[in-house]
Amino acid sequence: MTVQQQGSVSTFRRLMRYSKPYRGGFILAILGMIGYAAIDVYFINEFETFIDRGITEKDQNYFFWAPIVVVLLFAIRGVFNFISSYCLSWAGTHIVKDLRQQLFRQMMRLPVSFHDKHSTGELISKITYDAEQIKQASSKALVVLIHEGAFVLGLLIVMFSKSWQLSAIFLLIAPLIAVIVSLVSKRFRLISNRMQGAMGDVTSSSEQMLNGHKVILSFGGQAIEDQRFSDINNRNRHLDVKLESTRAISVSLIQTIASCALAFVIYLASFPEMLETLTPGKFTAILTSMMLLLKPLKQLTTVNSDFQKGMAAAAAVFKVLDEQPEQDTGSTELNRVQGNIEVKGLNFRYPGHDKQVLQDINFSVKAGQTVALVGRSGSGKTTISSLLPRFYEVEDGEILIDGHNIRDCTLASLRKQIAVVSQQVVLFNDTIANNIAYGFEGELSRAQLELVAEKAHVLEFASQLPLGLDTEIGENGVTLSGGQRQRIAIARALLRQSPLLVLDEATSALDTESERKIQGALDELLKNRTNIVIAHRLSTIENADLILVMDQGRIVECGTHQSLLAQNGYYASLYKMQFGDPA
Repeated sequence: MTVQQQGSVSTFRRLMRYSKPYRGGFILAILGMIGYAAIDVYFINEFETFIDRGITEKDQNYFFWAPIVVVLLFAIRGVFNFISSYCLSWAGTHIVKDLRQQLFRQMMRLPVSFHDKHSTGELISKITYDAEQIKQASSKALVVLIHEGAFVLGLLIVMFSKSWQLSAIFLLIAPLIAVIVSLVSKRFRLISNRMQGAMGDVTSSSEQMLNGHKVILSFGGQAIEDQRFSDINNRNRHLDVKLESTRAISVSLIQTIASCALAFVIYLASFPEMLETLTPGKFTAILTSMMLLLKPLKQLTTVNSDFQKGMAAAAAVFKVLDEQPEQDTGSTELNRVQGNIEVKGLNFRYPGHDKQVLQDINFSVKAGQTVALVGRSGSGKTTISSLLPRFYEVEDGEILIDGHNIRDCTLASLRKQIAVVSQQVVLFNDTIANNIAYGFEGELSRAQLELVAEKAHVLEFASQLPLGLDTEIGENGVTLSGGQRQRIAIARALLRQSPLLVLDEATSALDTESERKIQGALDELLKNRTNIVIAHRLSTIENADLILVMDQGRIVECGTHQSLLAQNGYYASLYKMQFGDPA
């Protein structure tokens, strides 16, 4: 067995473990499929009796009961078909639901570094396209394997019971069919693996176009995106054609081999010795069985492609499920901290990258103070804000909160201490009220919600909407302006009442008027908290207790606004670029 075959078998075994809670449904489905196939085989077997006894001997009693038996058997056949279809659908959809739920939950638990390496479209494709392929493997493929497999076995039993001499020819072609199926399976698996990546590219490109629609229109990039998607789409089509052509060739080969066997059987039946042992009914039953074998043999070969696609999809899903979740190694449960922050000897590089992003960072902030981080883009400001809630692990150096090393704290209790308001506001397709209350634990009265909304100046625009705070705002607040979305984010942070606040360039994307409108909300948010403010606009951090000026991952200057201007160094040059000479 090759490594690829071993991987396919282990993937199938792992997939079958998901069926254990629903094995009752699978057992009923299998019994239904076997019963369905058994009745079909019984009809073929009765051809001999129908022709020899009914037509040749003209048995009237047989003709009286035959129609009644036919109706009863078809009614039972219909019951078997319903049982197998319903139970298999019930069990198969449950398995896919469980896999999707586990995949969704796993993606939420994976560290930020994993999401940095994978596009959103690629991961969405795992939940949608790959899960659907698994459904095909667990339902459609199983139907064909069990039903057609049982039908083929039943037909072979009928043939050998009628004449083993004529039927023995099929024992010779079985190894040839097995070799073809094995070779085709490898190709199916190879193409299916490539199709997983191609579908991820299709999803990713579509998502990029939809998210960047305004930019595409603004810069006239329709032709560029159209060509990009055309290339990706054509690659997916090319793989699909390869899959279908492989399937068609394999089916044609197997049917040709089977037809040669059938022709040889007809030739053997013409010998006088064979004609003496065959009645018209017996020969008809054998010949019909052999002809009916062609269709299930075709389906058994065709379903192999669905099965291999399902196994490739399952392997892709299991690869994500096997990724190491975010490690919560801490044991210290933080209650509400005072807000003292100390950073000692902090060095950092992103996982999988060699470039040092932070080098020897040292500073401390007392509870209730505001520290501002300024500097050019890429100087490491946002990285510090990402290390504080442990989105990335600190490998070299320490970050202490009230004397506790954050690596020793549980993730949940650590992140409860921190509220984040960033430039990229994330809102959900829900009401304003539910977006403000997102993640809030405990009872929340309407009065509390409205008070927070008022402090964050959300009520100023919400009161003008048809349903007020209960107005649906669309995906990521598409119906709101940038300033309005930012105020909702500030209200969410206010409601959280965390002792630590990170403002990551919260106003840099806003115009001056919008910034002025939300400045009152920000002033309210900064009260009674330890604040880390990352800003490009130096006017927003003039009153900070401590300003850290960063460049190329280092702190090059630190002090208050006035002391840094007096130094006439890096900070002063930044200030002059924005406002002219402070003198």
